[in-house]
Amino acid sequence: MTSQLFAICFNATQPAGLARFWSGVLDRELAGGPDDDNTILPPDAHGFRIRFLPSQEPKIGQNRAHFDLTSASPEDQQATVARALKSGGNHIDVGQLPEDTHVVLADPDGNEFCVIEPGNKFLADTGSIGALACDGTQAVGYFWSEALGWPLVWDQDEETAIQSPNGGTKITWGGPPVAPKTGTNRLFFELALPADASWEAEVDRLISLGATRVDTGEGDDRRVMMLDPDGNEFSVRKTR
Repeated sequence: MTSQLFAICFNATQPAGLARFWSGVLDRELAGGPDDDNTILPPDAHGFRIRFLPSQEPKIGQNRAHFDLTSASPEDQQATVARALKSGGNHIDVGQLPEDTHVVLADPDGNEFCVIEPGNKFLADTGSIGALACDGTQAVGYFWSEALGWPLVWDQDEETAIQSPNGGTKITWGGPPVAPKTGTNRLFFELALPADASWEAEVDRLISLGATRVDTGEGDDRRVMMLDPDGNEFSVRKTR
């Protein structure tokens, strides 16, 4: 059985504060349970969680992935930006042009994200998180399409995008040039299988698609850490 995208995880120096920030910006509930500390719940049964995990690793350069938030109107875009700034976010310059109509911000831990202008057809009907925009190759887009069972919704000029058959957030990869990886990614995917599925069989399947198993030395029998074909970390947990 194919893995499901259980969560997008942030390695964070201030996980509790960052969870509150994103809960407020997205207007989504925090899980609140002892096993789900600093976790934002999905908007529906088909969505993914957002988890904030403690880490003291410094941020080096731009993240390889960032959220693109959607807007229903110019006023809605302005309100999202204002909410983020009031909660501790700030404007940043990543090379955007003066005529660009999206707004580039960073959360309190320095993670970049964009608030996209209304009327963006590619992100129509995706929800508040229109896309997780990633720096990556065409091959890694193909890998994740097979790994998650999500069809390609864009494949042109080495740029790729996938989306769940149930709709929702798209995951995109911008194609070359891909910046060299520096250190551990701050954002990574956490996959999960039903309790009755074969964990080792799924790990073997992901390896056959091009993933690599990583020995972290932690001896955690609840999950395994892996790398996708572009060297991005992800984990597979035993149960959903």
